[in-house]
Amino acid sequence: MLTPESLPRLQELLRRAHVDGWLLFDFHGVNPIASGILALEGMRTRRIFAWIPAEGVPHAITHAIEQAPWEKWPAEWTREQYSSWRSLETALSHVVRGKKVAMEYSPGGAMPYLDRTPAGTLEMVRAAGAEVVSSGDLVSGFFAALTPEHIASHERAAKIVSRIAREAFQRAAERARGDDPLTEHELQAWIISEFEREGLERPDHGPDVAVGANAANPHYEPSADRPVQIRPGNTLLIDLWAREPHGIFADQTWMASIGEPSARAVEVWNAVRDARDAAIALLVERIEDGHPLSGGELDDAARDVIDERGFGEHFTHRTGHSIDPRALHGSGPHLDNLETREQRRLIPGVAFSIEPGIYLPGEIGVRSEVNAVVLDGRVLITPSDYQRDLLVL
Repeated sequence: MLTPESLPRLQELLRRAHVDGWLLFDFHGVNPIASGILALEGMRTRRIFAWIPAEGVPHAITHAIEQAPWEKWPAEWTREQYSSWRSLETALSHVVRGKKVAMEYSPGGAMPYLDRTPAGTLEMVRAAGAEVVSSGDLVSGFFAALTPEHIASHERAAKIVSRIAREAFQRAAERARGDDPLTEHELQAWIISEFEREGLERPDHGPDVAVGANAANPHYEPSADRPVQIRPGNTLLIDLWAREPHGIFADQTWMASIGEPSARAVEVWNAVRDARDAAIALLVERIEDGHPLSGGELDDAARDVIDERGFGEHFTHRTGHSIDPRALHGSGPHLDNLETREQRRLIPGVAFSIEPGIYLPGEIGVRSEVNAVVLDGRVLITPSDYQRDLLVL
């Protein structure tokens, strides 16, 4: 959120990025990054711009009939009103003409999670005399970056999520050997109840509990309408995510075999684990050496391992997603060079999942997921006790 207290840190990022300022635009919530940074309250049905210069004070361009949302705009910052499109374009030109301006824009649509400025608005800003560049590193360093308090919250949640996953497998295995095996959705309900008992919150979907071939659908969700029992001989995937209230999500995927696994299950698990670990190793090496890398490079590192094992066509999604202070699937850099061209650097403060997977329709699905936070000169991987081998229960 943009405040007088956070402004100096943001302006330092602007100077490092060698831009004259950051131009935030929003209209009907089309740009959640801008709306999140400005944190305006009340009716907002007209176009708004907010200029955050590398030097000086922020300046807002606001519609005359919608002043209430700006009541908390600091008095020492400037603000002007417009009514007509002509007055809007004139005001915009006065602010940005001759300047290098960062906006939520991704050349060629390479990074759609960042590409939040409508093409017509981009044309208007350029016509006003600005050179527009991507705000990608600013989003990573200011909007998506975690604070020490955020990281501590994430670590606490990760420990609880890890414990619940392991206990869920034990419950499933014990019941599988009796006369009343658990179903996928019953185990899901137990996990949710544990989240509630621990005071954690989650979105209105998940966790995912998937037996055998059901796990070959990366977005599978169990259902009471089609109950599937967890029995000996099954592989079992559990993907679960939760956070402290107002905290940072911990998002993990664990794999187990109820009884001795098949050779095929072990083969696929080993490929996924090794792909995950290749991404972790490259990340740690580059950050410790002081040579940041992009999310796309980590995606390539994981994907190369799965390609070498002969499962490349069955790894059908990105290696990881951003986790930011506001969302499980955040606006920071993703580990992706498949679905999108993620070129943003993994700079200190950003967090993301690392979760390669192999999905063989009608046979088996395997995924392993940990989270990573980039710090100054080192990397935090959560949970600390992340899975090394296929659990055999």
